[in-house]
Amino acid sequence: MTFRVTVLGAGSIGLFVGGKLAAAGAEVSFVGRPRLLDEIGAHGLRLTDLDGGDDRVAASGFRTETEPDSAATADLVLVTVKSAQTAQAAAQLRNRVRADTVVVSLQNGIGNDAAIREVLPTAVVSAGMVMFNVVHSGPGHFHRGTDGTVAVAGDPALSRFAPLFERAGLPLDRHQDLRPVQWAKLLLNLNNAINALSGRPLREELAARDYRRCLALAQDEALAAMRRARIRPARLTVLPPRVMARLLTVPDAVFERVAGRVLAVDPMARSSMADDLALGRRTEIDWLCGEIVELGRMVAVPTPVNARLVELIRAAENGDERRWTGPDLLAELRGAVAREATRPVSS
Repeated sequence: MTFRVTVLGAGSIGLFVGGKLAAAGAEVSFVGRPRLLDEIGAHGLRLTDLDGGDDRVAASGFRTETEPDSAATADLVLVTVKSAQTAQAAAQLRNRVRADTVVVSLQNGIGNDAAIREVLPTAVVSAGMVMFNVVHSGPGHFHRGTDGTVAVAGDPALSRFAPLFERAGLPLDRHQDLRPVQWAKLLLNLNNAINALSGRPLREELAARDYRRCLALAQDEALAAMRRARIRPARLTVLPPRVMARLLTVPDAVFERVAGRVLAVDPMARSSMADDLALGRRTEIDWLCGEIVELGRMVAVPTPVNARLVELIRAAENGDERRWTGPDLLAELRGAVAREATRPVSS
């Protein structure tokens, strides 16, 4: 059987995942901005990865559209837009998807599937996350720069698509409860803001102790808020989240020896947030560090580090081109903690 797949959000993640499915024999339609659609229409797709994989899909091997008309006949719709566009994307699908069409949110953040389900109450909506980084490396060329899987909720409706993803080299990592995985991925994605502010590739940034100390501060706050909210993030790294947050602060040589796999990143890979800033687009900061700030408010746990990261990214979105050194950013975030400590307690 040939599955018909609509990818709503033709960015780096959507084009990589959808392109791999097309290479595996699916009929794939990409919905997105004309800029990227024109690019892949002219050059086709080349999909490479850090393990040496190299797939090519000619422009004749997929469809492109600016509105998700193909969703009306799709078996599977993958929503890969930025979190800020979730409601708009769901509205585009209303009155298009059939009752038996499976819609999967492959997005960062918490609760995007619920937002889609609210707009599409009769559709089969499932949660998922792409756990790896994809770099736009050239015309039509998208490169997976880190390890990771396509994690999805253990929804029985996804079972029939598992062989397709397997053939595509993207076996579904199924979880009965995806929420702990989403919170764990959010912990890792707190580095997106730090990477974007650094202006450096991920490997270079993570190899520098002061940037890792910044990440540790952000994660410590997040873990404190999660603990108060009784949220237990899954273990996605070699060490549990709380231990990994401690390990981030050790000297570079120790970190490389103990957690070298964290640095197994393509030399040119950057966070998606860095890419958004480079293209002058709004970022997902409200669904990353902002999610921690909101959780902290709900459970009365201060989150000054994540709040300051939100402010710095907002400034960058508005034209501040400063590239923060590790020592300067660490001092800035520690200053936010100090100011919070001296703030009067409201009665």
